[in-house]
Amino acid sequence: MMTSTTTLAIGTSAGTLVLTAVSALVTGVLATYTLLHHRQVFAWMRKVRARDEANAELDRPAEWLADLYRAQCGLALKPCRADDFEEISRTGNMIRGIADHMGPLRPELTAVVERVDAYVATALPEPGPAARVTVAEHRAQLVGAMRQEAARGELARAVIAAEQRITAQRHG
Repeated sequence: MMTSTTTLAIGTSAGTLVLTAVSALVTGVLATYTLLHHRQVFAWMRKVRARDEANAELDRPAEWLADLYRAQCGLALKPCRADDFEEISRTGNMIRGIADHMGPLRPELTAVVERVDAYVATALPEPGPAARVTVAEHRAQLVGAMRQEAARGELARAVIAAEQRITAQRHG
């Protein structure tokens, strides 16, 4: 007696069907993992892009604060007249213009602007035509120069505090 086997279709057998089912299952699992990975990558890219855009907003104030710090360092330990404060006044006015729009940096930038105003207000008067300076005038100029240096130190501390806040905002 001859036994005959019946196949489901021409060219198919149980091994081929199992192999096809397993390969379809593996392909589906790989596709699912790939999709999940791409979702994570795209979410990470959105997060990085948002942080980069936020950091770009901080570039201008950071640059102006660095300019202000450089300018005030150039005037350290030097009695200054009103003309010497041009660069500091200009940079202070630029910071004043954006301070209200900077959200979390507003208190630090406002403090910097206040310190700029206080420092510029300590400008020593222009020397008069008198050839001799009295002791009282010399003492008054010395006191003014000391006040000016104290105001410069306060400005430097305010600038450093604002720069630290910007650094914290960039990393936070």
